[in-house]
Amino acid sequence: MLQVILAALGAYALIVISLFVFQRNLMYHTGSPPVPVQQSQVPQAEERFVTSSDGIEVRSWYLPPADGKPVIVVFHGNAGTIADRDFKAGPWHAAGYGVWLSGYRGFGGNAGSPTEDGLYADARAAIGALQKDGIAPSQMVLYGESLGSGIATQTAYELAKAGTPARALVLEAPFTSMGDAAQARYPYVPARFLVKDRYRNIDKIAAIDTPLFVVHGDRDRVIGQSHGRVLFAAAKEPKKALWIEGGGHTDLFDYGVGQAVIEFIEELG
Repeated sequence: MLQVILAALGAYALIVISLFVFQRNLMYHTGSPPVPVQQSQVPQAEERFVTSSDGIEVRSWYLPPADGKPVIVVFHGNAGTIADRDFKAGPWHAAGYGVWLSGYRGFGGNAGSPTEDGLYADARAAIGALQKDGIAPSQMVLYGESLGSGIATQTAYELAKAGTPARALVLEAPFTSMGDAAQARYPYVPARFLVKDRYRNIDKIAAIDTPLFVVHGDRDRVIGQSHGRVLFAAAKEPKKALWIEGGGHTDLFDYGVGQAVIEFIEELG
């Protein structure tokens, strides 16, 4: 019996160690190759390369806005590339909004490997590039999808602390923190304490001085809607939520989220 217990403990320890060592391979799915912008649904987009503070060059796509319209800065999830979000950009740009599809290090042929600090640096480079183009933070709508909710929230937090808040923050299927999300996914290990890249949205959301829009489906099996509801409750006004009955993790645009985002921005005036 003792040998069985020791063997079970050894196997459990091996699982925990493996999850800790290989966690970034599980968190970031970087295998998708780059797609030429000419083959996307937004072939008119400009391919832009920005260099982060640590020297990593990252590819993004940019659709400039019509006069007076803000730019929606999209931070995508943990898989795929900016090319997989072209379906979001097209209708927004057709409505006159600018769209910046922000690339990440390690994704879509970009150099480097993703980490929390690294993706924050990539986001700062994107914001800096837009500012050089004359787009102030007050003209930017930060849009974070899943993993990207952590990057968008951090960016909004930094801009608010600098006294230059963004026009708005939109979070699609967000999490309270990566530790909370990991614990829900791996309940049999102390995942919350093993996570290196924490993306603690819940610690920042109340300090973001910008209108918030949260959209989340009630059938999301990747990040439960409870995460979005906790974040929404912790945030300051003005804020708005769209809790989508039947919505999963990746199909929310099938429920009209694209148009809902336009309506939210227009309500801001």
